[in-house]
Amino acid sequence: MKLSEIKELLQCEVLAGEDDLSVDIQQVVASDGMSEILAFAKSRELMITGLTNIQSIRTADVAGVSAVIYCRGKRPDKKVIDFAKQKQIPVLVTPMVMFDICGILFNRGLKGVS
Repeated sequence: MKLSEIKELLQCEVLAGEDDLSVDIQQVVASDGMSEILAFAKSRELMITGLTNIQSIRTADVAGVSAVIYCRGKRPDKKVIDFAKQKQIPVLVTPMVMFDICGILFNRGLKGVS
């Protein structure tokens, strides 16, 4: 599923990487625990989290995920967004809760890490 489709489906606002929404997402990893994401994430995944500090983008970069969606309407500060732009990681925000996001994406055929 294209990130642009996910953006519309989850009512997301793009904070960084507006030109990178054509990336194809194959799997999803969702957690507020960055160590869990590092342990289980695979490249080309979508990362869903409520943790908005700079560590979330560092984790996404190290794990090689394709994009980050912040849930529950949480917004990172400018420093985090600038770092995501530097690392070329699209960042989106949605008012939806993590549970609903995962259910919606699962029903559309996306899977978690197995």
